[in-house]
Amino acid sequence: MKDKHLTTDQGVPVSDNQNSLTAGERGPVLLQDVHLIEKLAHFDRERIPERVVHAKGAGAYGYFQVYKSMAEYTCARFLQDPKNKTPVFVRFSTVVGARGSADTARDPRGFAVKFYTEDGNYDLVGNNLPVFFIRDAIKFPDMVHAFKPAPDTGYPTSSSANSRFWDFISLTPESTHMITWLFSDRGTVKSYRKMEGFGVNTYKWVNAKGKAVYIKYHWKPKAGIETIDRHESTRLAGEDPDIATRDLYETIAAGKTVEYELCVQIMNIADELKQDFDPLDATKTWPEDKYSLMPVGKMALNRNPENFFAETEQAAFCPASIVPGIDFSADKLLQGRIFSYADTQRHRLGANYLQLPVNRPQTPVNNNRRDGAMQYAPYGGGTVNYEPNTLAGGMPNEAPTTATTHESLKGNIGRQKIGLTNDFKQAGERYRSLSKVDQDHLVDNIVDSLRKADKSIQQRMVGNLAKADSELGKRVAKGLKL
Repeated sequence: MKDKHLTTDQGVPVSDNQNSLTAGERGPVLLQDVHLIEKLAHFDRERIPERVVHAKGAGAYGYFQVYKSMAEYTCARFLQDPKNKTPVFVRFSTVVGARGSADTARDPRGFAVKFYTEDGNYDLVGNNLPVFFIRDAIKFPDMVHAFKPAPDTGYPTSSSANSRFWDFISLTPESTHMITWLFSDRGTVKSYRKMEGFGVNTYKWVNAKGKAVYIKYHWKPKAGIETIDRHESTRLAGEDPDIATRDLYETIAAGKTVEYELCVQIMNIADELKQDFDPLDATKTWPEDKYSLMPVGKMALNRNPENFFAETEQAAFCPASIVPGIDFSADKLLQGRIFSYADTQRHRLGANYLQLPVNRPQTPVNNNRRDGAMQYAPYGGGTVNYEPNTLAGGMPNEAPTTATTHESLKGNIGRQKIGLTNDFKQAGERYRSLSKVDQDHLVDNIVDSLRKADKSIQQRMVGNLAKADSELGKRVAKGLKL
């Protein structure tokens, strides 16, 4: 192996990396020690702001391969040819905990997939639970504030600030369904390899003729689903807090492949108002007996990042990153996410975060954005950084029109709540669908957390649970001695 000599960031050889440049044996240290200053200055800046949510994560590379052409439903090119393998990067994460928190804490898990397609990057950014706490993005900052450490004490919700969590939840009826998922054993996992993923929001697929359908995404782990109870979760948080992160890395490092199957539910747009709930409401699921899961393809993860910070930590996802053949629905939560995700990456990583290798598309990028912090892309074009132009032969010019849907928008401007809320029905159905053991765990987990909240909040939350299922409400009330 050829020797590698230590250098500065400018490539200048470093012959002594053990001793600072000083005046005499005992100092003082001289400011002209460029190598010392460079090391310290870089070290001082090695931490970037952690993500507001999804701060702790684990990542892996692999590929996605469609089973058969999806041309009937979408013209997205990466969903057409079974012979093609689309490169992917996946980041799994916990949502509320800080960067050093335990993998096993009760929390939703992020399941974000970046497809490096021939038409640019497509980010499918979801969770391991099929629903969410809220249906409108305007409530997202309040939700996260209630779940994160209290502003006066710094205590996180998971320790002694439970009144904050349950105060918000009890005043947000649409979150009742999410509670039946989060406080079941689905909310505590120790392996990302054995965890489902969901797109949560409703998207559109559009075919070459411009016909659109609504879809919901589901990832099914080939290794099966594994959960742990809260007692195991607490034990592992103390003994092996990085178990899910380590499990993913060591499995791939051992030469094994981690696989998931992608399925979708499809709903004709004409049928959206024929339900007893709003299909665009992120707090609801679509019944699988009515909208069955259609297998689409498989994803295989087979390569670990070489540098955790450069790849996993700086990986940036955004639901706004879509490709021709995939479109947004009017889902109010999704509409806010379209803006918020990219905006937080610009704050966290900088204006040119998409030039980082893990985020950069594997197709040519041609536009007229030249400046901003960390700009280094070798753009050509000479004097031209505008469009239209003749000095550069009109390049880059507009791409050919792709298949799109045209829908008319009509309505009175105002801040309005959707009509079909029906916030408790699916929560009750979820509780009744659980086995006796899972029902017992759900009740026990809710009681264990809710008992730390104020009495008035307990009573309000029990009222919501009773509206979902009278037995669930009574059991929680009994556990709280109300």
